[in-house]
Amino acid sequence: MFDSPKHYRPMVEEPELPSNELEVVSDPETLDPSEDAEGGSTSPAIMASSPMSPSHVDSSSDEEESLLPALALPDIEALVGPALDNKVAELVIFLFLKYRSNEQTTIAEIVHEIFQGYEEYLPAVFGEVCRYFYLVFGIEVQRVAPPFPCYVLKPALGFTYDGMVNDVPSFPKTILLIIVLSVIFLNGNRASEESIWQVLEGIGVHPGQEHFIYGEPRKFITEDLVCENYLVYQQVPNSDPARYEVVWGPRACIETSKMSILQFLATVKGTSPSDFSLWYEEALREEEERFSPPDPLDLS
Repeated sequence: MFDSPKHYRPMVEEPELPSNELEVVSDPETLDPSEDAEGGSTSPAIMASSPMSPSHVDSSSDEEESLLPALALPDIEALVGPALDNKVAELVIFLFLKYRSNEQTTIAEIVHEIFQGYEEYLPAVFGEVCRYFYLVFGIEVQRVAPPFPCYVLKPALGFTYDGMVNDVPSFPKTILLIIVLSVIFLNGNRASEESIWQVLEGIGVHPGQEHFIYGEPRKFITEDLVCENYLVYQQVPNSDPARYEVVWGPRACIETSKMSILQFLATVKGTSPSDFSLWYEEALREEEERFSPPDPLDLS
């Protein structure tokens, strides 16, 4: 648990930034909504499902479930008091509607629409709501400057799919994709169906059971993500009775990377990707191969 903020100051006008600047602000390492305020700080209240020290991170792939987030609403009330509960809910709904309509917003608009009279609490609440979107939906709040600071919400880690269905009430499911890809990577680039559900059940997501945020997860994972080429769902050779395993699909390999997955897990654990030493070396090799220029003498 992080320390609660000691004090907040009222919001002031947003500072000027260079154009074309984009920053992911959902990441607790980079999130500082008080940059649009004078002073202030934020304090995340999201805990990982099973705390683990960095020295134990690479001890066993059997512990991959302890590296993943507990999907729970941050305890914002403990930071700003029960009087702001309605403001928190309004901000979540406001940002969700901005996401659905692919619209940008600004601190000035948020203050005008929701936080008039509560400006001093906005840095703390905004920070916690951004983390909520990141860890519960897999949605990043990105800060851009075209030419004045504003915010836009996008699927995390470079993904272009969130599992939402047009004209049907639903929520983004990108976090399930991130978790499944994480389990596959931590298990040696292939994971049994049983190991995936073991992790998901740890956060209250069960196959065949309707989840209040994610809907029915089995169809999303074994059908939707397969059809979208994020996953390859295949039978384990010579298994009788038949068992199934899952590997990364071609679209996952194009849109994100193993290093991005490690950065997400490091964000959850409050550590660095390099602390996942067993997997970091593999992710680093992949990064080097991905960005290395082709050999002009290689005619194969």
